Parts: sequence; structure tokens; C-alpha cells
Amino acid sequence: MRVTICAVGRLRAGPERTLIDDYQTRFDRTGRGLGLGPLKITEVEDRKGGGMGAEASLLERAIPNGALICTLDERGKLMSSPDFAKLMARWRDTGRSDVAFVIGGADGIDPELRAKADDSLSFGKMVWPHMLARVMLTEQLYRAASILSGAPYHRE
Repeated sequence: MRVTICAVGRLRAGPERTLIDDYQTRFDRTGRGLGLGPLKITEVEDRKGGGMGAEASLLERAIPNGALICTLDERGKLMSSPDFAKLMARWRDTGRSDVAFVIGGADGIDPELRAKADDSLSFGKMVWPHMLARVMLTEQLYRAASILSGAPYHRE
């Protein structure tokens, strides 16, 4: 199952980019034998300032055709890392060939796009900067693959 992160904003060089690149490499390596990956990150940017609606249009174009859509939103489901790993496995095992995780801009995700999502996850009640949300998501993807592979990375 291919995994795409569709996010508003461009990530520049720096510590966040270094972490994301590291976790992306780890996920691709660990997930390959599990039928997970590769992980692709698609960035969109509303240069004309059209707000959430314009961002949603750009995000929708970045989502692979037929992909399961999962938004990252403070109103989404809270889950443990093992539960997230089970969710990823369930999506894979039900024949989904693509999943797209959607991260909005500063104002969040347009309500119409949120309504089209198959699922929604939250990293807690706090709102996180989209750059940190990307780091946390790539780490959790790697952790999920590690859990599913039986590797010792995740400790309970």
C-alpha cells in the first residue's frame, strides 16, 4: 500500500527536514517487506492567498486517485501507536493500494475536504504546527511498520 502525505507548505532545510527524511527512509526500508510504502510527500502552496478553499483544491489534486483519505485534525480520533499500526494493516489487508494523509495549513483543513475523508486522526487536543505534524506522522508511520514487523523499536 503506497502512502502519500499531502501537506500545505514547503519544508525547508533544517531539523524538521532531517527528521522527516530519516523516518521516511526507515519507513520505506521497514515497510517494503510488509506491503507498506513507499512513502511520498507532496507539498502544495496557495500562492494567491485563497485560504482553506484554495488549499483544499490543491490538496485534492495531490491525493492519488482512489486513495483512502485520512486527515490530521484536532477533531480526529486519538489512538495509540499499536492501534495505528493495526489500522494501517487493516487498510492494507482490505486491498487499499493507496492511502493519503492530509495535513492542512495554518487554518486547518477545509470542511468540505474533511467531509470527504474516510478517516481522521489527532495527535491530541493541542494544535501542532504543520511542520511538526509531518515529523510526528512520519515517525508514527515508521513506528507502525516497526510494530507490524516485530522489531523492538516500539516498547510498551
